Amino acid sequence: MSDTTQSLHERVAFVIDRIRPAVQEDGGDIELVEVTDAGVVKIKMHGACVGCPSSDMTLRIGIERNLKDRIPEVTAVQAVDEG
Repeated sequence: MSDTTQSLHERVAFVIDRIRPAVQEDGGDIELVEVTDAGVVKIKMHGACVGCPSSDMTLRIGIERNLKDRIPEVTAVQAVDEG
């Protein structure tokens, strides 16, 4: 089972790495924090994304849609703030 979890984490990381340049173009960045057993992807927003009114749209439309389209096991994407 750990192979499946690791594989899921690796696949999520791969997709996020492909999305990252578009986010960086706008002065922000995204960090993969965790992928839970339930398929919830937790990310942290950095740079210009923090506090940006468009960051929620970026999260929902850009990141979440891309992950769900490419990885069926992904059930949700949540932004976390680790202060």
